[in-house]
Amino acid sequence: MLYIRDPLWGSVAVDPVAARLLDTPALQRLRYVRQLGLAHLVYPGATHSRFEHALGAYHLARRALANLREAGALASIATDEPAVVAAAALLHDVGHYPFSHALEEIGAPHHEALAEALVTIGPVAEILRGEVAADAPERVFALICGTSASPLQGLISGSFDLDKIDYLQRDARMCGVSYGELDEDRLLQSMLVLTDPQTGQASVGIREKGLSAVETLLFAKYQMYRNVYWHHACRSATAMYKRIVERAVERGALGAAGLGSFTDEGLLHAVDAAGSVKDPMLAALRERRLFKRAFEAPAAALPAGDFEWIAEHRDRVRAAEAGIAARLNLDPSEVLLDYPAKTQMLGLDLLVSHRDGTVQRLTQAGLPGAINLPRLAEELYASARCLRVFTASRVDATAAVHAELLQS
Repeated sequence: MLYIRDPLWGSVAVDPVAARLLDTPALQRLRYVRQLGLAHLVYPGATHSRFEHALGAYHLARRALANLREAGALASIATDEPAVVAAAALLHDVGHYPFSHALEEIGAPHHEALAEALVTIGPVAEILRGEVAADAPERVFALICGTSASPLQGLISGSFDLDKIDYLQRDARMCGVSYGELDEDRLLQSMLVLTDPQTGQASVGIREKGLSAVETLLFAKYQMYRNVYWHHACRSATAMYKRIVERAVERGALGAAGLGSFTDEGLLHAVDAAGSVKDPMLAALRERRLFKRAFEAPAAALPAGDFEWIAEHRDRVRAAEAGIAARLNLDPSEVLLDYPAKTQMLGLDLLVSHRDGTVQRLTQAGLPGAINLPRLAEELYASARCLRVFTASRVDATAAVHAELLQS
C-alpha cells in the first residue's frame, strides 16, 4: 500500500491499482490543471490541482465503501464493483479542460465526454482490464457519465456524491475561506444502499438522521458559488479567457478538438505562440488587468428564463455585446457579457430511509415533515447567480444594458 500526504485528508492510502493509474499520462496531466481555473487571481492560494482533487475523491470513495461494507450494504453488490467505483472516483475528472469548466461554457463538449477515450483506450484501460475486470473501463466510464445501472452510481454522480464532498472543503481550505465546511463524517456514516419503493431499483441513499448533513452540503455549495466560484473578478477573468480561446480557435491558432489535451499554461502558451497575431486580452489576463463590472443584476431580480440563451448561443451573445459596445462608444472587443449557469447546481434527488424503515425519495417536490430543501435550493441558486457586463475600462453600462437586453 502506498501512502500520500494530502493537505486536506492527511495520509491517503493508495492501493496498487490506483498507484498504477496515478502514474498514467492522463492522470499526471491533472497536476498542471488548476482545480479552480483563474480563481487564484482573486484567492492567491487557489493554485491546487485537479490531481489533488482526484486523490481526495478516491480517498472518500474508499471510506464510503468501507462504511457500506461494514453496514452489510454491499452483500448483494458484485464483488468487483467497489474496485470499479474507487477507480471511477480517481478518474472522474480525467477529461477536464484547462482552467476548470470555462470552455464548456462556449460550447466545447462536456469534460465527461472527453474521458471516454482516456478511460476505455490506452494505458488506463489496460490497467483496469488487467487488474479489475475485462469490462472495467466501460463500467468506470458509465459511472463517470452518470449512466451506470450500478446501485453505487450515487457515490460518483448524484446529490451528495464524493466529488462535492472533497472539492467544497478543499477549495475552501486553499482559498482561505470558511464557506465550504460540511459534516462529511455524518454524510459518509449515513449512507446506505436503499431500494426505491416505486421502481424497485437499488441506489445509494441516506438515513434520515443524515439530512442535517445534506443541509450543510447545500449551504456550503451555495456559499462557495456566491463567494468564490462566481465572484465577480473570477467571472471577469473567466469571460476574458473564454474570449481568448474563442478567437484563437476562430483564427485557426488552436484546434477545437485538441483543447482537452492541454495543461493550463500549455494552452496559454499555445495561444501566444501561434502565428504573428498577439491577443492583447491575453497579455491583460496574465498581468491581471481584468475587465471591470459595468453592470450587475442577480438572477432573482430578472425575468425568469429570459437570459438562458447567454449560456447557449454564442453568436447571439456576441451580437448583444456589440450592441452594448456601440451604445457606450466602445469597441466590441471591450465588452463581455456573463451569466453563469449550473444546471441543478443545488438539485436534490436521493432516497431517504426513515426510522420506521420506510423509504422515500427526496426530489424537487420536497419531503413532508422536513425543511423544503429543493425550494430553498432554487432560491439560493437565483441569489448566487448574476447577470454581468464587463468592460475594459470602468464605465456605467446600466442604460445600455436596459436598452439592449432588459427592454428587448
